[in-house]
Amino acid sequence: MQMAKFIVEGGKKLKGTITVSGSKNAALPIICAALLADGETELKNVPDISDIHSMIKVLEFLGCKVKFANHTVTINPKNLKNDYIPGDLVCKMRASILLLGPLLARFGKANMSFPGGCVLGKRSVDAHLTGLKELGCKVIDDKQNLNLATGGLKSADIVMPEISVTATENVVMAACLAKGKTILRLSAAEPHVQDMCKFLNKCGAKIKGIGSHELVIEGVKKLKACQYSICGDYLEAGTYAIAAAITEGDVLIKGINPHDLDSFLQGLCEAGVKYKLGKNFIHMLPSKNFKAIAKVRTAVYPSFPTDLQAPFAVLLTQAEGESKIYETLFEGRLNYLFELEKMGAKFEILNPHQAVIRGPKKLKGVPISSWDIRAGAAMILAALIAKGTTEISNIEYIDRGYEKIEEKFRKLGAIIKRV
Repeated sequence: MQMAKFIVEGGKKLKGTITVSGSKNAALPIICAALLADGETELKNVPDISDIHSMIKVLEFLGCKVKFANHTVTINPKNLKNDYIPGDLVCKMRASILLLGPLLARFGKANMSFPGGCVLGKRSVDAHLTGLKELGCKVIDDKQNLNLATGGLKSADIVMPEISVTATENVVMAACLAKGKTILRLSAAEPHVQDMCKFLNKCGAKIKGIGSHELVIEGVKKLKACQYSICGDYLEAGTYAIAAAITEGDVLIKGINPHDLDSFLQGLCEAGVKYKLGKNFIHMLPSKNFKAIAKVRTAVYPSFPTDLQAPFAVLLTQAEGESKIYETLFEGRLNYLFELEKMGAKFEILNPHQAVIRGPKKLKGVPISSWDIRAGAAMILAALIAKGTTEISNIEYIDRGYEKIEEKFRKLGAIIKRV
């Protein structure tokens, strides 16, 4: 079967208004968290992307009744069963690891194949296992599969070995139904983690410290289903913000809390990008003559988001001087630079975590490929400013994280089609 590609004609200034989709990184853990609640959960503003459909398939495999239409997902776990989850269901989606916490809380055991997802270097499950063991879980197997069991979850004072988004989410979900008060130190605080905690609290959980790196979870006996609207995707908003900037565009981006992007917006400001902020929007103003940045250093929230590092690098190819990127969270997340090099970008990789980009360089349209979700988005951004036609392959990565991205760009005046 021939895979789909994007064909992009560069050189168009973007103009118009766009509303971002619901956050993928919030929707996936919240869908898993719905397994903890009695009754039918209704989630609104869910992005219609392949990762959501993949997660729904896993839930249906486990016996849940799930409906997805018009960006609304309803989940009824009444007939939930705890079967082994095979590799063909989880091999392409790392977020499936978020089922561990709910299954352990509901059944006292969980058994699944190792999850997959984007190729971002070493992504260990150690932080998940450390936190869950503190809650009373025993690891039966972590070599061939992820097989855990517990005679009953108990509260604990946990110091996480690293600030991990999905490990935090797993431990929080399990702790909600554990006896007593759990303190989770060095917890992740990203907006999507906050959104999951807010959803759980609406279901009757007792989570305090949301938005900080220390969460306190008072265990309850049960949770009740509710209606909830997923927060807007600040990472999608950041992607469109860069697209507007590099095309000298005038774009209003709606549907997010702009302060979720404070560190990113500071980077834009430093590069000479003009914008205005409102309560739930960012208005990108026509900008040019970008300036290099001494260092773009990714780190856990509220620092510069790793998921906007690759898109931001496209902006830096158009900035005067040398800019340094320091990717602290993942190995292998600079490989997309070799695709940009085909288009004319100039850079030097110093080590697996650091690179120097030299600009400005005019980019030209050539065949390129997506390396992961965010690198794929970066390829589209580069194509928007390249001279001529760019062909982008492996776009299934992009479809995992961005809903109808080509339609949204066309609405803003870009020439892009899926073939």
